[in-house]
Amino acid sequence: MRTLIILLLLFPLGKELHAQKETPESRETAAAFEKNYNEDQFREIFLMFSPEMKQALPEAKTIEFLSGLKSQAGNIVSREFLKYVNGSYASYKTKFERGTFLLNLSIDSQSRINGLFIKPYQESTLPEMTRNRTKMMLPFRGEWSVFWGGDSKEENYHVENEAQKHAFDFVIRDESGKSYRGGGSRNEDYYAFGEDIIAPCDGEVIQVVDGIKDNAPGEMNPMYAPGNMVILKTKNNEYLVFAHLKQHSTAVKVGQELRRGALIGLCGNSGNTSEPHLHFHIQNSDDLNHATGVKCYFDRIYVNGEFKEDYSPVRNDKIRNAGELPGK
Repeated sequence: MRTLIILLLLFPLGKELHAQKETPESRETAAAFEKNYNEDQFREIFLMFSPEMKQALPEAKTIEFLSGLKSQAGNIVSREFLKYVNGSYASYKTKFERGTFLLNLSIDSQSRINGLFIKPYQESTLPEMTRNRTKMMLPFRGEWSVFWGGDSKEENYHVENEAQKHAFDFVIRDESGKSYRGGGSRNEDYYAFGEDIIAPCDGEVIQVVDGIKDNAPGEMNPMYAPGNMVILKTKNNEYLVFAHLKQHSTAVKVGQELRRGALIGLCGNSGNTSEPHLHFHIQNSDDLNHATGVKCYFDRIYVNGEFKEDYSPVRNDKIRNAGELPGK
């Protein structure tokens, strides 16, 4: 059978989905799509589109595509909801009469289809990891605060991204809760800017980016979202990502073996960030675009002044490594 892949323009308008449980709206839309498809009611599917989708794929093109899909793959036999991708697209493992495909449907706030993606289904070859096996210290010295961290959207906006769903953003705050001194108009005003970022465990450096300019506070660089970055691979095949480092501050090279506590670079404000901070997460692959995030637990740390072992910080926690004196 000829390989069939279609990617239509996607317009996520006002509906972001972060849970990994199928919503009633997605369930109803997918069921209606399947029913109309199996009954050759292709115009009815077109009428389910948002205005932007109708413009991107006019009725004649919609009917042509769905007719071609039907002739190649046959009817839909069954669907299995897998997850939400990038906070918007309900992803289904879909068995047709003559093949199994990945069907992604995105809907807007009025449950109209504003994105459709179909391609042959392939089982993921990435290892499954629910948490880190390697014992880790925090990747910095002194007391820092968790700006984003946790499992819910309210605690951690990263949860919508498959690779970053357990990521942390760390800043340094003073007693009044501010992350900067003075007016905060310069990177140097921010307590975290230029602070040492250290290896939480032993590992091999497998990627280094060092030449991205630091943003002025309040400005962002979405063209290279991670900014200056280092990826460290552990012996347990966990990939540790350190992002938004200061330009030309990285102290490591690809292939270098690091010991726990070794200097990686300095905290910066490069990439898609509005103020100096450290973005840190673990994933199960070296590819930022094709990975699943791994929940990170730190071995021995103080959390809001209380000693914790094997703990995963959440938003607004104040944290530092055990063995360090307060304020050091």
